[in-house]
Amino acid sequence: MTDFNTQVRNYLTDLQARIIDAIEGVDGQAQAVRDAWRKAPGEALQGEGVTRIMEGGAVFERAGCGFSDVRGPRLPPSATQHRPELAGAPFEAMGVSLVFHPLNPYVPTVHMNVRMISAGQPGREPVRWFGGGMDLTPYYGFDEDCRHFHAACQGALAPLGGDLYGRFKPWCDEYFFNQHRGEARGIGGIFYDDFAEGGPEHGFALMRAVGDAFLPAYLPIVDQRRATPWGERERQHQLIRRGRYVEFNLVWDRGTHFGLQSGGRTESILLSMPPLASWAYQRRPEPGTPEARLTEHFLVPRAWL
Repeated sequence: MTDFNTQVRNYLTDLQARIIDAIEGVDGQAQAVRDAWRKAPGEALQGEGVTRIMEGGAVFERAGCGFSDVRGPRLPPSATQHRPELAGAPFEAMGVSLVFHPLNPYVPTVHMNVRMISAGQPGREPVRWFGGGMDLTPYYGFDEDCRHFHAACQGALAPLGGDLYGRFKPWCDEYFFNQHRGEARGIGGIFYDDFAEGGPEHGFALMRAVGDAFLPAYLPIVDQRRATPWGERERQHQLIRRGRYVEFNLVWDRGTHFGLQSGGRTESILLSMPPLASWAYQRRPEPGTPEARLTEHFLVPRAWL
């Protein structure tokens, strides 16, 4: 009988393959490079993974989707703040994480992650918990896109509990927030962490629901916006907003911190970074412009449904 962790691993590798096949079809120009890796013997963190990354495409300027399955002798601090009794315990962490940065500024950047961590002493049943979600970061906002994305998130969670979207949506708004700027990263979606309710089977069902909902949530928006004309003004605005994305990932993101603190593979951890970004001193959009409307209307937590 296949053990539980192997079932989760098999789902995650299949999810990565399905997503990459889909975006290669959408892009029509670039192909994703496959970079399989394994931690060297003797390193504190052991394990392996596959990074799939596409660059220079007709639709996606950079699109990375990574699978990893790593094991370590003790949980890093970022994973034990809610479970101090597991401090120092050996662990296994596996997941799929992706960030897609489109070329057209009217197509939003998207992030999705599903993961499981198990920890405990040898010879005992491990403690397992789950995390993940998906969120959308537009550069030019459209109400109908936001409603579609949130409706897909709500629909994915509904069979597992009527209150989950109502819990995970505000959690996402709170988490993906650049506290040093007092500004949301995007229009949110769903986010959950340290989830162990209902046992491992329920957590695995939640992982599958979120992972399987990603393509229906995102690709219709790509199809709707990919042919929108754009120029230098839109490009510069996109690059400035990408800079804010980088700030969040490096300063606040727990997943980035976990990977770096645990000795993870840096190239794979940082696949979320855009190929180009920009910063400008005191850069603010002109009042009344679409660029100003992004921060005034879209980057304000609201009930999209």
